[in-house]
Amino acid sequence: MIPTRRHAILMDGGFVIKKLQAQARTFPNADLVEQLAHRICLAGAAKESELLRAYFYHARPASAEVTNPLSGESTNLADTPVFRLHESLLDSLELKASFAVRLGETTVNDWRIGSKAMESMLAEPRPVHARDLVPNISQKGVDLRLGLDLARLALRGLVDTVIVVTGDSDLIPAFKFVRREGLRVILATLGHGVRRDLKAHADLVLDASATSLGLEMSSTRR
Repeated sequence: MIPTRRHAILMDGGFVIKKLQAQARTFPNADLVEQLAHRICLAGAAKESELLRAYFYHARPASAEVTNPLSGESTNLADTPVFRLHESLLDSLELKASFAVRLGETTVNDWRIGSKAMESMLAEPRPVHARDLVPNISQKGVDLRLGLDLARLALRGLVDTVIVVTGDSDLIPAFKFVRREGLRVILATLGHGVRRDLKAHADLVLDASATSLGLEMSSTRR
């Protein structure tokens, strides 16, 4: 039995970073992510509900050395600004009170044409240049860990409400399972449209955009 009402917030890290970066126009730091989690919990959970923990799901940035197939130029991804920003964010979040960072794996799968280059080439066809290519990096196991934690929270009776910050419809089976186990599921979007079937398996859909929550976006600027 749960002695008091408790909730947990589970954050899809890649989704959160992408949306906050677009709204803040700079890479988010740990303070902004913590602030976002706090504001979402205030908006979505009952005032008498106690936070068990905030979970942040992501993966360490790729650190491999890659070689551009067109130019032959090698790049050590561990020396890039993207690597340092992600490492700093994850390291800082791990030290935040009531935060747990769950890490999947990152893999580099050859190269692909970048989104901006693709848009340019579709608008005006031209040959592919070396600068158009970017490493094809993907994450594995992140959604799995989020889904497993949802199930664990439900089966162990640790909380009565889960707040999930995501736009990923792959989590629908997990939503359905924990609702059948009696949990209340709140889906928090970040001003992002999500599929109807994802909304259909949540008890409440919360608009958690930076504007609606009044986040101090300037706090991310250095």
